[in-house]
Amino acid sequence: MKPLSKNIIIGLLVVIALGLIFSQYNLSNEDPEVIGTSSLVEKIVANDVSRIEILQNTLAVFSADETEFTVKKESGESLSELLTNYGVTSEQLAAINVEVVEPSALMSLLRSILPTLIFLVGFVIVFWFLMNQMQGANNKAMSFGQSKARQFINKKNKVTFKDVAGAKEVKEEVAEIVDFLKHPKKFTDVGAKIPTGVLLMGPPGTGKTLLARAIAGEANAPFFHISGSEFVEMFVGVGASRVRDLFAKAKKAAPSIIFIDEIDAVGRQRGTGMGGGHDEREQTLNQILVEMDGFETNAGVIVVAATNRPDVLDPALLRPGRFDRRVTLDLPSRKDRLQILEIHAKNKPLEGDVNLERIAERTIGFSGADLMNIMNEGAILAARQDKKKTSQTHLLDAIEKVILGPERKERVTTEDERKLTAYHEAGHAIVGHVLPHCDEVHKVSIIARGRAAGYTMSLPSKEKKMHFRQEFIDDMAMMLGGYAAEKEIFGDITTGASSDLERATKTARNLITRYGMSSKMGPRTFGQTNDLVFIGKDMNTQRDYSEKAAQEIDSEILELVNAALATAKEIIHSHRAKIDKVVKELLEKETIEKEEFEKLLGPSNKAPKIQIAGA
Repeated sequence: MKPLSKNIIIGLLVVIALGLIFSQYNLSNEDPEVIGTSSLVEKIVANDVSRIEILQNTLAVFSADETEFTVKKESGESLSELLTNYGVTSEQLAAINVEVVEPSALMSLLRSILPTLIFLVGFVIVFWFLMNQMQGANNKAMSFGQSKARQFINKKNKVTFKDVAGAKEVKEEVAEIVDFLKHPKKFTDVGAKIPTGVLLMGPPGTGKTLLARAIAGEANAPFFHISGSEFVEMFVGVGASRVRDLFAKAKKAAPSIIFIDEIDAVGRQRGTGMGGGHDEREQTLNQILVEMDGFETNAGVIVVAATNRPDVLDPALLRPGRFDRRVTLDLPSRKDRLQILEIHAKNKPLEGDVNLERIAERTIGFSGADLMNIMNEGAILAARQDKKKTSQTHLLDAIEKVILGPERKERVTTEDERKLTAYHEAGHAIVGHVLPHCDEVHKVSIIARGRAAGYTMSLPSKEKKMHFRQEFIDDMAMMLGGYAAEKEIFGDITTGASSDLERATKTARNLITRYGMSSKMGPRTFGQTNDLVFIGKDMNTQRDYSEKAAQEIDSEILELVNAALATAKEIIHSHRAKIDKVVKELLEKETIEKEEFEKLLGPSNKAPKIQIAGA
């Protein structure tokens, strides 16, 4: 029970108790009516008095209907003398029940001190409540340096390795941690030592936190989880104190697991020169280093951490003895994507036309979180249309929504703008269809999505990790296909090609400066590829090429872009009739799928022309 709720309940109980005390005593402001002696005599003569209670100098007179009246008499005078003097006979007096009430000392005391007592009790309750709140604040202040780690508690919906699709090798790596916690003797008998720290690395959304939850679900051991940002506060020393407290809890519960999410928040490289000797983040990192592999051993405590920026971590954190095992979670392959989609489709009713393999084909480069989002967006689209099940169309629309944004159906466009957009997208599609090293065109649309007035979706026929130079050259020509179409058809260009120009320029620069694919500059890289965000580190770095080399790089970038544009213009000019056919279809249907596109232009020739030695 929370402290505040407990205080409120106690206060209510006190109020109820006081109410019960009040109910035992007549403290009402409605006092009985005061009458004179003559009126009392009249009621006695009229036989309207049933009884009289004598309390010192006060007479409580009760009529036949139990109505109470009060009569005051002089002290030292008895009731009989008083009534006799007023002519009341002894027979009339005998008919009345007369009682002498002795005054209660407790009643008198309560009547006199009860109002004051109520005030004091109320004051004590308020004072106690305020002091309790202050005590709570003091406790929070005293616990400021304690760890905020939360211990994982197994629930009915716990995550296990079965809920993590794909990543077979990764699950084998982390499964050893669970096996060590369950059967440590199997490892110690052969002299093996389980890694102290396991670092999960990979792009955002690839399942690092999910994998950690699966470890917690599989291991029957205490599992403490915390974010890297929860260590550091504005006060010096708090982060280090929380690290000590966290490891102390883990040691008491050993064998146990500590999971630190987003460890790059505190694990960045030290020595940036910013923040002085008492930089809180550095002090926290130092304490983590000492706890993981310092003078004292940390037997039985395994640290699992996750980050999508392993390049910024301090080298001391990655050395053997600390995070000596690094597990990389990459973007899922087609097979893994299919398994992930099947997991997220378990609790969703699907139409019979749903083909998850086709969804997996269209989602190259998607992370597990993206795939989960696609299944969720598809279900939302089905519910929006009052459908009971999710169809293939809903899932395909969800892919485009995730990539480009929702459809802008209410966007007002003129017929000229629709025609311009159709020729622009047809230019992309024709160039991509003709060039052998471009990806296959899967969809062309002039329906506005997000910031795009239209789009051309091209996807590779198979996944690959390495790309040839000619593939980049053809891709640049396809990027500029819309620009070339506008120039060829309308004799002018619009702002619609701005993002295409940006992508083509970036590709050309990467060819020269990153991939060493320049025919003039030679097989070398230019510029720092390190994207660390330390100010102090950036101040100490210098460009590793001269001004003359920079001019040559700019010159070759322009040559590559112009060559790609010339290729695109040539294709647009020689395939003008095909472009008109595609544009006519787009203006009528707004969207052309892969099958319809190939019916208009025929199947594309995507046979690779690059011969690999030894193949």
